[in-house]
Amino acid sequence: MSLSSEITKNENTASASANLPVADLARAANEARGLAMDAIAACKSGHLGLPLGSAEIGAVLFGGALNIAPAAPKWLNRDRFVLSGGHGSMFLYAWLNLAGFDLPLDELKRFRQLHSKTPGHPEFGETVGVEATTGPLGQGTGNIVGMAVAAKMAAARFNTPEHAIFDYAVVGLAGDGCLQEGISHEAASFAGRFGLDNLILFYDSNDVTLDAPAAATQNEDTAGRYRALGWDVVTVDGHDIAAVAGAYAAARADRNGRPKLIVAKTVIGRGIPEVQGKSAAHGEGGVKFVEAARKGLGLPEERFYVSPATREFFAGVTARREAAFAAWQRKFEAWKAAAPEKAALLESASAHNGAAGDVLAAIPEFPAGNTLASRLSGEIALNAVAKARPLVISGSADLHGSTKNYIKDGGDFDPAAGNCAGRNLHFGIREHAMGAILNGIAYDGIFTASGATFLTFSDYLRPSIRIAALAKLPVFYIFTHDSVGVGEDGPTHQPVETVGALRVIPNLDVFRPADAEETAAAYAHAVTRADGPVALILSRQNLPALDAIPVATRRAGALRGGYIARKETAPLTTILLATGSELALALEAAADLAAAGDNGVRVVSLPCFELFDRQPADYRDSVLPPAVTRRVSIEAGRTGLWWKYTGLNGAVIGNDTFGLSAPGPIAFRETGITKDALLNAVRNL
Repeated sequence: MSLSSEITKNENTASASANLPVADLARAANEARGLAMDAIAACKSGHLGLPLGSAEIGAVLFGGALNIAPAAPKWLNRDRFVLSGGHGSMFLYAWLNLAGFDLPLDELKRFRQLHSKTPGHPEFGETVGVEATTGPLGQGTGNIVGMAVAAKMAAARFNTPEHAIFDYAVVGLAGDGCLQEGISHEAASFAGRFGLDNLILFYDSNDVTLDAPAAATQNEDTAGRYRALGWDVVTVDGHDIAAVAGAYAAARADRNGRPKLIVAKTVIGRGIPEVQGKSAAHGEGGVKFVEAARKGLGLPEERFYVSPATREFFAGVTARREAAFAAWQRKFEAWKAAAPEKAALLESASAHNGAAGDVLAAIPEFPAGNTLASRLSGEIALNAVAKARPLVISGSADLHGSTKNYIKDGGDFDPAAGNCAGRNLHFGIREHAMGAILNGIAYDGIFTASGATFLTFSDYLRPSIRIAALAKLPVFYIFTHDSVGVGEDGPTHQPVETVGALRVIPNLDVFRPADAEETAAAYAHAVTRADGPVALILSRQNLPALDAIPVATRRAGALRGGYIARKETAPLTTILLATGSELALALEAAADLAAAGDNGVRVVSLPCFELFDRQPADYRDSVLPPAVTRRVSIEAGRTGLWWKYTGLNGAVIGNDTFGLSAPGPIAFRETGITKDALLNAVRNL
């Protein structure tokens, strides 16, 4: 059956009702409402609207419909559930507790408190059962698309005719706010084009946003919009448990090449008559009415109450889930015995990628005298890495021809065309969704995902980069066309401020390599960093091979984030620091100073501030001796962050204005990024 008609009662409702424990689920829904009210009332902050309005959806999903194993929360073939409207976090925490995850009532009682497992918005890695960090509206709608992509890829790579070990569904819950954000449209468009029929999105359609009724800011036909994007759509009463269950069962069973949207018409804040259906229900505005509301729901005076009947019901659900998990484990063991090579590849994913040095060894050394732009040396490095690491995948926002990150012989991911094993993703001009989809692939945990666009457009996916850094996701970004060297395209495409803006994101490694060998090291680090994302900043302009520095020194030094690129031959007096294309200028300036008799000049390459800052203090001091304060840095970007390395007695050369439309060499000259500027700065110290 195709979910193609908008109806108020799903046609599977009658059959679903026959075996559906509606009374148990309805009781659990009201008790979940009580848990949310009690937690939010206790801390006097939070969001009541979604947990109360979507309780029946939670009851259906966590009360039996989701294939999950609470005792094995990272089960490879579990269904993924993502709460995109992360402000409604007590919805998720209540249902995780009821479903038997290791999230005891004591943690619900500590909602939003320091070091609790129930933070204000769900955080990946902090709370068992939370599949994604959500809160910024719309992020989850992109994450679930990435998870659905990963599910398709995993099934294509690892399933065999005898053993289908991957067949899970990806389920999301989003509200009006999420669907108003542009990222949700980008993600939905991608999902529709690529036929992600393993994807189900519940739309909590309560017609209310924080400030006002939704009609104050929107009048579109959301169901019609999703149909136009290639989705199947059905509308149900979100408080009718049988209707919700029937719609979900049909959506999960129907792998027809179309993702599924279930529009669940709900009442925000249901259960608190004074605020339900109003904007006041969104946050904690209903807290003052909680006592009466609890009585109205039939709950006793005891706070954080869960009835023995509900606990018994979920014990039965858990037993059935454990039996299903055990059956899958038997299948998995048979698969491992029958497909040992596939099993070894899957095992390598859980170990995450190994050592950077091992990956770097798979990238051949570049010939002396090369003058490759780092986007071109990056292309070579990426393809070498891809051969060594079959689970590395790459995508681009309609710029493969410019960003040079296409995996040759990797094929294109396109389920609609019958190829789910392709390693290249065509994101289209959807940078923000690309970021969230990459995060979804990383949350899923098998593939190492990367995406590319021009550096100047990195701000289009900045919110997703920030979440990747916060959630410690191993994704990497390939940002090319790195400076005023872009030239004639002009200041709109010359990202003078962008590298600095990326560097201020905590836990993001920003790597701006100076030549092909440093680029090789950057890729090795990018595919092996396990605890956060990496941004590769690559040039369109050609970069000379720095052959005066041994290859091993460039590679090993770059993997430490910074190293001595040219050592002084007399007592050290001056340190020149640089990244990217400007390292060659620093080396030239040092040679000129030496020719003039100043042999106390050291040149330091600092391609990754963050990686260098994580090195032991004795190494950092050996590269940048604290006693030597005569320092000058040069980089074609904003100057502000360089002072931490030059000190206030040093000098910083960079761009603190926008660029200009002119050939790259002229743009460098006009913005003061020259060897002469560097020499003058040294002489003026």
